[in-house]
Amino acid sequence: MIKQIVGVSMVASLLLVGAAAFAETDSMTSGAVRVPSTALPCVAAAVATREAALATAVTTHASAISAAYSARATALAGAYAKGTNAEVRASVKVSWSDFRKAVEAANKTFKTSKNAAWATFKTAAKACKAPSSVTDSLNASLEVSVQ
Repeated sequence: MIKQIVGVSMVASLLLVGAAAFAETDSMTSGAVRVPSTALPCVAAAVATREAALATAVTTHASAISAAYSARATALAGAYAKGTNAEVRASVKVSWSDFRKAVEAANKTFKTSKNAAWATFKTAAKACKAPSSVTDSLNASLEVSVQ
């Protein structure tokens, strides 16, 4: 009986110590970082600017890809209207080559715009003097990528 009482007392005291340690850790982490009152609106503005730049980059990229497909369709239609097999083959080859170049250029422009938007954001967020815990820079890897 005494062993049971001692065992229950030990378990209860371990639980109490654990709960106290958890409560101390929880209060320490929630109050450890002080964010200046101007930091959050500053970061919000930087995020809004970044998102607008990214939206423009996506729209521009989509338009360039669409134009590349349209140009390819027109070029292929002209290629298949040629008189000989050799002319068709040569025109088809040029059509696809031009398409590849247009897509590569669109992708390069998109990557440059995306990287510039994130670089500008990082500079602006740093100027806000906000802790990194209130920015979403760690999510940059989730951004759309093109080949």
